[in-house]
Amino acid sequence: MKKSILIIEDNTDIRESTAEILELSGYLVLQAGNGKIGVDLAIKHKPDLILCDIMMPELDGYGVLFMLSKSPETDNIPFIFLTAKAERVDFRKGMEMGADDYLTKPFDDIELLNAIDSRLSKKEKQQAFFSRSLQKIEHLAINSRNGAAELNALIASRKIRQIRKKQVLFYDGDSPQGIYLVMEGSIKTFKLAEDGRELMTGLYKADDYLGVHALLLDDAYGETAEATEDAAICLLPKDTVLTMLDRYPDVGRQFLKILSNNIKEKEEQLIELAYHSVRKRLAQVLVRLNKQNGETQEFKISREEMASMAGMATETVSRTLSDFKEEGLIEKKGATINITDLNKLVKMRN
Repeated sequence: MKKSILIIEDNTDIRESTAEILELSGYLVLQAGNGKIGVDLAIKHKPDLILCDIMMPELDGYGVLFMLSKSPETDNIPFIFLTAKAERVDFRKGMEMGADDYLTKPFDDIELLNAIDSRLSKKEKQQAFFSRSLQKIEHLAINSRNGAAELNALIASRKIRQIRKKQVLFYDGDSPQGIYLVMEGSIKTFKLAEDGRELMTGLYKADDYLGVHALLLDDAYGETAEATEDAAICLLPKDTVLTMLDRYPDVGRQFLKILSNNIKEKEEQLIELAYHSVRKRLAQVLVRLNKQNGETQEFKISREEMASMAGMATETVSRTLSDFKEEGLIEKKGATINITDLNKLVKMRN
């Protein structure tokens, strides 16, 4: 079957020329001249992907996205904004609301078709993401099958968002919208010192949760979250999660364990920064990265990211890594580090 694409664009020339390109490429195309008509067509036909202009009369692109995100039947449809504005504030607002990508007008045929093909391909991978993450979710409520089932249903009903490397998920001081579940890739959290230096407070991989602390305390985020590589995340809405935690104590206790582990890790990090030598601190960072990567001896991380985690200068990280390499503790090639003697790193003297 042909994939269907809905174009919501008030500029007739742009809408029709885009439709022609897509039809020649084998897509079934639906057209809407304004946001209200676009919402109606999306609800009625449930297209495989939506292209939507931002600046439109009656109902703008943000309004369209908001309306469609309220329905489980349309929330999972890949959504690409068409915009002549490429300012950071517009990009961030759209991504926070759940948009998957941006195309800045004017765009050419290749840009358009590549963006569509990329989003449709990633949508097909969602089921693989679900199956892997749902297996881990089962452990969140061993004694409460109803709780596990509701968690499963919640995640399965939510849209998986693709975020790019360096894209900010939330900023220090933002109000939490819910809990983020990392499906693929990695997200770091960090705080900025007064002199602008970055201190990494956490590194989250697939199946990890972000924002548990802020949600349970009903407080603003105390750190900034940014993708360290292309990633996929799922947002579990605040009100829904809180209701579920009240209803299923076993699930609530497991989230408290997640929160406790996060606090413990941060306490250990503070102790390292306050009392440990440069060598000891960097050794502990490598041990922590090894653990976070599922006891995998080999992983990729930049010098800047290690410096942020250890609270030291990048040049100091480079010198210390060179020492570790000469001592036979690690092997290093570019950003890839292979731990060859984990035991000595663990027992590194202060």
